[in-house]
Amino acid sequence: MDQKTVILGTAGHIDHGKTTLIKALTGIDTDRLKEEKARGITIELGFAHMDLSSGRRIGVIDVPGHERFVKNMVAGAMGVDLVALVIAADEGVMPQTREHLEICQLLGIKRGLVVLTKIDMVEDDWLEMVREDVIDFLKGTFLEGCPVVAVSSVTGQGLDEFLQTIDSMVAEIQPRAPSGPYRLPVDRVFTIKGFGTVVTGTSISGRLAVGDEVQIYPKGISARIRGIQVHGKDCSEARPGLRTALNLQGIYKDQLDRGDVVAIPGSLHPSYLLDLSFLYLSSTERPLKYRSPVRFHVGTAEVIGRILFQGEEILPGQHAYIQVKLDEPVAVLPGDHYVIRSYSPIRTIGGGEVLHPLPRKRKRTRPDLWQELEILDKGGPADLISYHLRHAGTRGLNISELAIRTGLYGKTLERELNRAVSSGLVIKLDTDKTALLHGDIYKSLRESLISHLESYHREKPLAPGLSKEELRSKIMSSWSPPKLFQRLLADLVKSGEAVQEKDMVRLAGHRVALGDEDGRIRSEIEKIFRDAGLQPPSQNQVMEKFSSFSGSVREIIDLMVAEGTLVRLKEGLYFHKDAVERARSIVVDFIREHGQMGVSDFRKIAGGISRKYMIPLLEYLDNQRVTIRVGDKRRLRA
Repeated sequence: MDQKTVILGTAGHIDHGKTTLIKALTGIDTDRLKEEKARGITIELGFAHMDLSSGRRIGVIDVPGHERFVKNMVAGAMGVDLVALVIAADEGVMPQTREHLEICQLLGIKRGLVVLTKIDMVEDDWLEMVREDVIDFLKGTFLEGCPVVAVSSVTGQGLDEFLQTIDSMVAEIQPRAPSGPYRLPVDRVFTIKGFGTVVTGTSISGRLAVGDEVQIYPKGISARIRGIQVHGKDCSEARPGLRTALNLQGIYKDQLDRGDVVAIPGSLHPSYLLDLSFLYLSSTERPLKYRSPVRFHVGTAEVIGRILFQGEEILPGQHAYIQVKLDEPVAVLPGDHYVIRSYSPIRTIGGGEVLHPLPRKRKRTRPDLWQELEILDKGGPADLISYHLRHAGTRGLNISELAIRTGLYGKTLERELNRAVSSGLVIKLDTDKTALLHGDIYKSLRESLISHLESYHREKPLAPGLSKEELRSKIMSSWSPPKLFQRLLADLVKSGEAVQEKDMVRLAGHRVALGDEDGRIRSEIEKIFRDAGLQPPSQNQVMEKFSSFSGSVREIIDLMVAEGTLVRLKEGLYFHKDAVERARSIVVDFIREHGQMGVSDFRKIAGGISRKYMIPLLEYLDNQRVTIRVGDKRRLRA
């Protein structure tokens, strides 16, 4: 038996016999509400299933035909593989026939057939005339050339032909691939005594198992899957293309609404602004104005929003790139189909596909910002990856963020990323968290790092290099991945362009060359500190002594620290390396002899120096792990 599952959806004008047809074929009355029974019309979505002669079972969605409930029809059409456009033979094509067909086309439905119902109420000549009108009506649509089957749900005439036609069409439909995160747009929420909260919908991607954790978007509420049913039977797994009921644990009915999406945690991101490709239907009567209020339908959600685009208006029949600014957030992915209906009077005016679920606002005065949407509309995987990483800047993206923006998942995304990394288009910074950066941005940062070092060397030729932290602060933003700077530095060191010496970085070609006067001053400074021993002058005192010197005493002192000639204990306090070594030697010898040493002991053996020298020296020896402080005494470390 073929295990693929196909969803058949009805479409058509009110009272053209959609619900009666389904009942005649399946024995299931999809009008379940008391109001539906009383009024004789479908208000909410109805669900059934049908077993075909081939052994295949298909799901069936019955949608409302009344113009007031078209929003429910749009919710039901999401996830439909095959549409049956129902047209009553006694009335022919009517307003909702046209609108439903437009909606199906906008939602990307590719296959279907026409069912002429109520043929028991018309003569054969009339039926043929209606058939010809329908065939003419379908020209230029996705149903042009599709099968047209005439039936009577009352007498049963034509039902076998309908079933055979459906069976042959289902055989040609490819099963939906499970790629991408699991998603189920919710069309019903209810409770079952003893089980709790249940949601239903059509699974549109991915797989989900009992026990899995899920997140409800755009609300961000978490829950766990307690049970899964498909066509009333318990299942261990939900797959794409299935009419599915999910029993949710840890959540209440009043926390959920139609339009929410059940998905894998972290797989979606709510947004108030979307980039869209848009077809403004030629059947509309007047141009669409900038910032027009609209009803935005995606999945099973309906949200009020405003249309933004470049220019003043969009003409009927025109394709355009637009943004929609929504009053409430939605959670979508690139490639999702949507429908737009006018705010008032309410009718379908257009639709298309989501291009970017998390865009920036595009200004009308910047044509380039609108032109780049063509990349998202027509570009291949490499183009999409390049676009989104380039716009992420130095922050970069991780794999899940890139997937949400590109709509690429699984092996497809892995394959495309491997190609991009191999070509240098993408730089992978972290094998664990997989932080990704555009190759051009990485190259620009690399050049900026070199440029900053060159400038620093020109401005301070006597400085041996720039500290890593200062260099990082000059070229990195606060939101850049932590490992980016280290990766840049490691690349420059590996290529031989830069040298890292402890905490200092310099270009490989940089060498400190002291002139005659600088060399003389350096020698004098060293003599001053060597002669001073354990009671050296302050930095300011040294600088005052050489106040007539045209160069930088501070830079010479910094150079001597980098060379190791001077040791900096704190700001403004330097010792000659020989003095520090003498202090270390007398401390070690004293503690070896006496077992421990106090501050007063150190004052005696160091020649009576003051606390402003003693304390920094003792703390330096602690930091160098020569000594360890225990109470007010110091001992040698093991």
